[in-house]
Amino acid sequence: METVLEEMDEENTGVSSSKEEIVLGQRLHISFPFSIIFSTVLYCAEVAFGLYMFEIYRKANDTFWMSFTISFIIVGAILDQIILMFFNKDLRRNKAALLFWHILLLGPIVRCLHTIRNYRKWLTNLKQEKEETQVSNTKRNTMLEREIAFSIRDNFMQQKAFKYMSVIQAFLGSVPQLILQMYISLTIREWPLNRALLMTCSLLSVTYGAIRCNILAIHISNDDTTIKLPPIEFFCVVMWRFLEVISRVVTLAFFIASLKLKSLPFLFIIYFVSLLAPWLEFWKSGAHLPSNKENNSNMVGTVLMLFLITLLYAAINFYCWSAVKLQLSDDKIIDGRQRWGHRILHYSFRFLENVIMILVFRFFGGKTWLNCCDSLIAVQLIISYLLAIGFMLLFYQYLYPWQSGKVLPGHTENQPEAPYYSRKLKRIKISS
Repeated sequence: METVLEEMDEENTGVSSSKEEIVLGQRLHISFPFSIIFSTVLYCAEVAFGLYMFEIYRKANDTFWMSFTISFIIVGAILDQIILMFFNKDLRRNKAALLFWHILLLGPIVRCLHTIRNYRKWLTNLKQEKEETQVSNTKRNTMLEREIAFSIRDNFMQQKAFKYMSVIQAFLGSVPQLILQMYISLTIREWPLNRALLMTCSLLSVTYGAIRCNILAIHISNDDTTIKLPPIEFFCVVMWRFLEVISRVVTLAFFIASLKLKSLPFLFIIYFVSLLAPWLEFWKSGAHLPSNKENNSNMVGTVLMLFLITLLYAAINFYCWSAVKLQLSDDKIIDGRQRWGHRILHYSFRFLENVIMILVFRFFGGKTWLNCCDSLIAVQLIISYLLAIGFMLLFYQYLYPWQSGKVLPGHTENQPEAPYYSRKLKRIKISS
């Protein structure tokens, strides 16, 4: 007898042998995909309002604003499609229909509808299984259990893909768009409703992406345990991230509007410090690159992957704290330990940068755009960032789930994160 354990793909559902049996592990519960719907709504709203602003700029012959607006929309949308296809491994499968929708930049909408359909199918199959169990306690419907297992697996796979899509969309698409529209408003001294709606969607997207970074860091620090934040803790994180993002973005917009192209060297220095810091730490430690024997990736592919990760890591830290520390010498890449030193160092430098940029805004041109007191605006920005730091300290000192032990009911401390539940699916192949 030979036992083979492997992860099952959707293509295997149509091929079944009489000598094969699906053995399911612990029955898992999946919730309605509210986070996927919210991410999809943010994606659609931002793209729609961005295209509307693009049309307005085009009619007004504002080629400069039009070009940057459509560029940020396209770049963010394309990156979202790539992330969804990467996590779902569409390029390795024959899924021409899904690839077509991704080419049309409608992949998130199609996958969201597909996840909702799978959730309803899971509820139907679960109800049918309970009815059959009440009739016969010994007879098992293998095909029904197979469908339930694939519904659970697909749900958690989509949740994982949309989590990372939200982060990519927030920091590589929404933040540049938000700063651009704010810069345009400060330059032409107009705040129309359509631009305000686009900026609101971008701000929500960035805040949501920052919160996702926190949730991901909590999962990693708790050994991939599924954590549910109670209302007080969640409110604290939302206030922390909202104040941090809005104060940082407004400060950057004022600074860029004050110095124009002269502001680029200062901003590039800030970004490249965050980009090179993990590599300098890796070089100083004398460690070797993490090996990836499972995928048989070569050294060039490993370096390219780590470089892309550091690009995203630096982009996140440029606008807000990433909530994790990148450790290139480790196979996991991310250091799951919560380090107060790393946290304090980040916020100390970001606070100093904000103060410098606010002073530049105060003394080099704020009076030409705004009809209110420039000193008051500068003080409000500094206070907002200090309040964000205060909420951060409150969360990590008193409300962090690791200290309070808040774990979802029915989950054990060593239970893996949802996306890895596919390991519960096993195929037993009996050969004579």
